[in-house]
Amino acid sequence: MFDSYQTCIIFAHHLKKKNKMLKAKQIITPGAHNTIAEGTVLKGEIKAEEDFRIDGIVEGIINCNGKIVIGPKGAVTGQVTCMHAELLGKLQGTIKTSGVLILKSTGVYSGDAYTKTMEIEPGAIFNGTCTMVDDASRANEIPSIF
Repeated sequence: MFDSYQTCIIFAHHLKKKNKMLKAKQIITPGAHNTIAEGTVLKGEIKAEEDFRIDGIVEGIINCNGKIVIGPKGAVTGQVTCMHAELLGKLQGTIKTSGVLILKSTGVYSGDAYTKTMEIEPGAIFNGTCTMVDDASRANEIPSIF
C-alpha cells in the first residue's frame, strides 16, 4: 500500500513521461505527514504542524498540531503534546492530547497521560496515570509539561 506521498511521486513520474513540461511544484499533496523511519534515532525537540508517524526511536520533546502515530517498531521516550495519538509501539513519558489517545493491542505506555478521550484495546499495556480533560476550560488545569 502506498501513502499519499509515494502515490504523488509515482503519479508525477507517470505524468512526466506524458508531459515533459510538468514541474513538481504543480503537484500538491493534501494530508502530507512527516515520518521517522525504522532504524532512525532522533534526540532533541520536534515541532510539526501536520500529522507525524514514528517508526524509529525518538528521545526528547514532540509538539504536533496534528495526529501522532507511533508504529509497532517505534519508541518514544520523553514528552509529547498533540491533537490525537495512536500508539502501536512504545511510549515512556508524558503525553498531552486535546482529542483522542488510542492504545492499540501492541501498544505499551508508561507515564502520565492527559487527554479528553482514551481507548485501550485488549492486549495493550498501560502503566501510569490518566487525567481526563472534558473541555477546553479544564485544559488550563493540566500542568505544563514544557
